[in-house]
Amino acid sequence: MKTIDLRSDTVTHPSPEMLEAMCSADLGDDTLGDDPSVIHLEERIAEMTGMEAALLVPSGTMANLLALRSQTEPGDEIIAHKGSHIFHYEAGGYAAICGCSIQTIDTPKGIFTSGDARPLIRHHAPHYPRTRLVEIENTMNAGGGAVWPIEAVREIAEFARGHGLVLHMDGARIWNAGAALGLSISKITEYADSVSCCFSKGLGCPAGSALCASAETIHRARRFRKMFGGSMRQAGILAGAALYALEHNIERIADDHTHARLLADRLAELPGLTCDPTAVETNMVYFEVDPRLGTADQLCARLDARGVRMLAGSPTTIRAVCHLGVSREDIEHTGGVISEVATGAIKNG
Repeated sequence: MKTIDLRSDTVTHPSPEMLEAMCSADLGDDTLGDDPSVIHLEERIAEMTGMEAALLVPSGTMANLLALRSQTEPGDEIIAHKGSHIFHYEAGGYAAICGCSIQTIDTPKGIFTSGDARPLIRHHAPHYPRTRLVEIENTMNAGGGAVWPIEAVREIAEFARGHGLVLHMDGARIWNAGAALGLSISKITEYADSVSCCFSKGLGCPAGSALCASAETIHRARRFRKMFGGSMRQAGILAGAALYALEHNIERIADDHTHARLLADRLAELPGLTCDPTAVETNMVYFEVDPRLGTADQLCARLDARGVRMLAGSPTTIRAVCHLGVSREDIEHTGGVISEVATGAIKNG
């Protein structure tokens, strides 16, 4: 039985061509600063994001953690959305390692304005933490893969700088934002002080992310990378995969968005499921499960038994993520499996 894995865009395996690029990459010792493939990748991604410098790290979580630690001090406070990845899914590193607190904003799709953030800035008094950094996520995972409009990024950046704050963009899926907006990555990151980007989401690499920022911030982040255990040796193997992906796997991301909309259209037709195709902006599809079908976990288990894998986001919500390992035929097959499972559950219920 074929398995169609829609749990995340991180489940992809390197293609034969990517594996070849990894095996043929020129290697050195990145901790000693002389791995040529890593140097090339860091220069390339810094140029793509319009930043002065970049740093290769093992994961997106570490990239975000380094962004926070290198631009804040213990006791500082961060403003971020309630559903942000740094708040929910990074093991509390902002507190445990950076020593920061977070003030959260609750707005639709994870997009917020200066009007939402302004009341959260602390007054200058010894009683309070110092507000230091604003974090935005683009695309916004908890917002269904929503894309920040350029005007919204500019507005929040101007607000941040007007209050002496730093703007960090969690751009784990910035490639999807670029495809959705039809813009270069540098245009999307133009107003940010730092940006993280993930090579294993959307681009099909087995691991690796980068933090891009000013040369001063990256110099500071490099020391913290060593402190956190993220300094690697022959990391050119990962850099080779990322360089291949940047050359070959960005343009095809639009296919993932097309497949997500196709899946959403199919789900919207099925009994017991609620899905709004107009809410699909990139490669993610969120849909609600009627109690007649059981919980989201129960429906996922039944689909898994039929070779279709998804993740429950809540007791009533399921997320499906399209990626380069999923074809149009896979999406059509997935729609058929879900239809059979949902219809059968309602009839038997």
